[in-house]
This record gives sequence, structure tokens and C-alpha cells, in this order.
Amino acid sequence: MASVPPPPPPPPLFSAAEVQRRCADGACWVRRGARLYDLTGFVRRHPGGEQLLRARAGRDVSADLDGPPHRHSDNARRWLEQYYVGELRGPTQDPQENGTVTSASAQGTNPNTDPKCKSVDFEKDLVDWQKPLLWQVGHLGEKYDEWVHQPVDRPLRLFHSDFLEACSKTSWPVVLAVWSPLVMYLSWFYFRALTQDDVRLFSSFTTEYAIPVSKYVFPFFFGIGILLWSAVEYTLHRFVFHMKPPASNSYLIMFHFLIHGQHHKSPYDGSRLVFPPLPASLIIAFAYALLRLLLPEAIAGIIFTGGLLGYIVYDMMHYYLHYGSPPKGTYLYKMKAYHVKHHFERQKSGFGISSKIWDVVFDTLIPETSEKEQ
Repeated sequence: MASVPPPPPPPPLFSAAEVQRRCADGACWVRRGARLYDLTGFVRRHPGGEQLLRARAGRDVSADLDGPPHRHSDNARRWLEQYYVGELRGPTQDPQENGTVTSASAQGTNPNTDPKCKSVDFEKDLVDWQKPLLWQVGHLGEKYDEWVHQPVDRPLRLFHSDFLEACSKTSWPVVLAVWSPLVMYLSWFYFRALTQDDVRLFSSFTTEYAIPVSKYVFPFFFGIGILLWSAVEYTLHRFVFHMKPPASNSYLIMFHFLIHGQHHKSPYDGSRLVFPPLPASLIIAFAYALLRLLLPEAIAGIIFTGGLLGYIVYDMMHYYLHYGSPPKGTYLYKMKAYHVKHHFERQKSGFGISSKIWDVVFDTLIPETSEKEQ
């Protein structure tokens, strides 16, 4: 006869005084009804800003999750459950809540009963988190697309090999150290070429109508390079990073997870928020060779250098949108909220990271207020 597994242990209980004492010491605990969550490690990443979350420390956030002004997505509610630490002992009513009953049963905030927040077992979430994931995800088949877009807050290991695993990780200062000196050198080199050489447009096709290029057009072609990079950024993100691999093709699923899926599954894995220099160098070399085929060396070099600067800004900005806490109302604050919404709610739109310009052009812009938030 099979043995019956023992019931799970009861959750830890905390008094209201204990919660307030922890918050007074700098922690950020919030609750949904009687359920308590420790968001201390998440406050700087919160898209609404650190101060907005700290202002709610020790309080019930049920109404904030439902909005207005912002109704949190199902993924955001699942995300919150990762920080569950226990239950509040005693009454669950805040004095600030004007007599509103906020118990878990009254508000339907228990994730096991709330149909909009199905419970997720993060230890048995279709994969074995203690083993490298890359080979495992290839066997998820039709379950992969839904699974990969349900984010978790935990580091991921992709490869068995320590060497390959190390090659898949990069810290943001490495990107600056590798590519910034090259941008400065190429900017000087190609500006000097404009001042000393007889550079002419269309000289490959005609000598009679070739146009001489002055050094004063350097900013123009440099700006074209930055704009060109933003188009490449959008195209890669939309059509390559967000392709939907066939459920029957395990290798395409693994490829997708390697280049971008792992980022959507663990969006705050700080070691994989910027592109490793080795694979980046292959793409960069291809871009330079393509420009050289089409344009005179100096013009191609200036456009390439502008594009390379655009790439550096993109990588740094992407890291900051995940880990930074920009002041409310700034451009970076709006882009952080935009990008987080792409991760948690609207994965099929909002592909611009450094700018929304191409989302506007190609009608993939995430609206300011979605239907879910009404």
C-alpha cells in the first residue's frame, strides 16, 4: 500500500508589529489580504519606481494590483508569489483602508483560488532547475511558448560545460570596455579621412557626377548610422528574437531559448542582459563588410561607427531598464515601464528598447492604457 505523503508544513506567521519593525529597518514587505511578501530585493527593479513601492511597505496592495491606474497582468501576479514569506497573524485590516475589509478570503487574493493567478510550482515548473536548461527546453514542445513567457526571478544555467556557460554571460562594463575605444578611434580616423582625402559619393558608378563630401557632413552620416542601428535593433527583436519555433523542432526551440527565450524566462538575470562580445563581433564585422560593398570607405566607416555607438547605447539602456530606477516622468522612466510591459504582458508588441520610433512606424506600439487596465 502506497504511503500517503505528509501534509505541507503550515506557513510562518508574523504579527503586524513584526512586519512594521522589518519595514522600519529598511525591508519592503507588503501583503495581499493575509499573505505576506518580501519585496526588498525587487524595489529598484519595480517599473513604477522604488519610492512608489516603498510607500506601500507594510500595507495591503490588493487594490493596487487591480488598479486604477494600472491593472497588473497575470504574469505580474505570478511574479509576486515568488516573494511569499508567510501569513499575517491576527486582523488583516489596515487603519488607512477606511474600514474596507481586506482579508484574503474577502478579496479573493489566494493564488490557489484566484482564476487570474494560477498557482505555479517553481521547483517543478516543467523543468529541473538544478540542471542545465538548454537541452531540457527542447523537449517542451507545444508547452514551450507559454512556459517561456511566464517569467521567474532566478538565475539560469544553460550549459553543462563551465566554459560555454561562462561564454554565455557578460557584465555591462565589458561592453563599454570592448567597444567604446573602437568608437572613439574610428570617429577620429574617419573624420580625419574626410579632411585629408578626396571622398566622393557615387564614384563607383560615375566619375562625372560623383559628389565631393565635406568634413561638415560627418554628423549627418554618423546620425544615419545611429538611426540605422535602431532599425536593426527593432528587426532583430521582432523577427528573430520573437520568432515562434515549431513545437516539433527541438533544435529551433533551443536556439530561440539561447538567443532570447532565456531572457524572457528570467528577465532579471543580470549576467545575460547585454550581448557577449564574441558573437557580437561576428555580427559587427558582417555589418561593416556590407556597408563597404555599398559605399566609399570613409562614408561606410562613419555610418558603421554611428551604428556601433547606437548598439552600445542600446545595450547599456537595456541593462538600465531592468536594473535602474529612473526618476518619474523622465524618458528612461517611460521606456522602463514600456519594456517591462513587453516582458510581462504584451510580448507580441513593444519591440523597441532604446526608442519607440519603429513600433510607431510598423504599428506594434504598446498603447499607454491597455484593455486589461480599464
